[in-house]
Parts: sequence; C-alpha cells; structure tokens
Amino acid sequence: MLNVPGTPCLSSIVQPVTRFRMNVNEINAYVQRAREIIGERSQSEIAYDDSVVAHLSRGKDIKRAIRAANQEHPEEALKPGPEHWADLAARYEYILEHKAILKTLGMKE
Repeated sequence: MLNVPGTPCLSSIVQPVTRFRMNVNEINAYVQRAREIIGERSQSEIAYDDSVVAHLSRGKDIKRAIRAANQEHPEEALKPGPEHWADLAARYEYILEHKAILKTLGMKE
C-alpha cells in the first residue's frame, strides 16, 4: 500500500472502529447470554420479531412497529396492555442491537 504524505494510513482509520476486540470465548459467552435473554423462539416467532425490528429500524415507534408486525404475522400477533409497552420496547431494542452486533461479527442468528 502506498503511503502518501498527509494521508492517514489505513491502520489509523481502522483502529478507532475496531478498538474493541473480543476473543472466541467472549463471543460465545455473549451469544449464549443473548439467547438466554431473548429466549427460545419458533421460526414464526423469529419472523415476527424480525418484522418488529425492521419497522423500528425504519423509524416507527414500538406501538406502530407491533401493529405493523401484527398485520404481517397475525398468527403471532401481540395484544399488549398498557403495562407491557415499556418491556416490549426494551426487548425489541435489545434484539435490534443484538442483530447489529451479530452483523458486525459476521454471524447469523
């Protein structure tokens, strides 16, 4: 690679992005803990969750995201009461972040 004066080298650009590295044991522990938090899900439940996350990613709030996922996956439709919205928002925010981490690690669910 040609190093041009005044141009930052690749390592100085990549270093801040990859400054946190996980070893295999840490990755395995993270994935195991995430599975415990998210819980066992059927394929249709995963599809429903993916739909909610996709709608959240497009800027919908949790209520609109759940409503849209309910229309797309009526067999898995949630009908939360007012006391459940905060927990659902936290759950789906966690799943959204988890998916981003897996993507960064080059892993699939």
